[in-house]
Amino acid sequence: MTSLDRPRISLLGTTAMLFEAPGTFDLPHQRRIWALAVTASKWPGIREAIPGITNLMLTFETLPREVDSLIAALNDGWDEAQEFAIGGREIELSVTYGGDIGSSLQAVADHCGLSVDDVVSIHAAPLYTVFALGSHPGYCYLGGMDPRITMPRRQTPLQRAGGGSVSIGGSQTGVSASPGPTGWHAIGHTRWTFFDPSWPTPAALAPGDTIRFAIDRVIR
Repeated sequence: MTSLDRPRISLLGTTAMLFEAPGTFDLPHQRRIWALAVTASKWPGIREAIPGITNLMLTFETLPREVDSLIAALNDGWDEAQEFAIGGREIELSVTYGGDIGSSLQAVADHCGLSVDDVVSIHAAPLYTVFALGSHPGYCYLGGMDPRITMPRRQTPLQRAGGGSVSIGGSQTGVSASPGPTGWHAIGHTRWTFFDPSWPTPAALAPGDTIRFAIDRVIR
């Protein structure tokens, strides 16, 4: 086993630990992360087990006395983890592709050697799975994008992108829950609300939910 095959585990200050799993960005791999999160959440002293993209963050009130034991438990838990399928909801989001908010649509088409209509149809075809929440409140990382529309992230991030921006970054796609900086390429937007602190559960989506993008219109 090489160093690339082994998980990376590091402390984040004195109240958190990050477990980074080796492997590829796909649904079976992410389901193992979900399984490890369920297992670790039951361990003594763990406040939260928060799944990320191919990683898991554990938080605790105080640094565990036996850090090596916790590291060993994470490694053993990962070796034993089986795919855990979360039965989430299926959500359809109406998307306006292009326009001012989706101004990178043509750039993605040019980079990929496709027409704008091809990019839109390819992007809207899959049923995407919410792998994890992160970046900012309500934001969901989605898995399942067609590799034909992969677009490298911006070398210089935008200082502000619109809320509801549907964007591509590398081999991933996602929707910005609120305005803010981004290194991704916005190809459209939706008016759906992803986060409201007044809701009983402020984030509208959760890992295991699925999203299908419905084409409202394309603005060139």
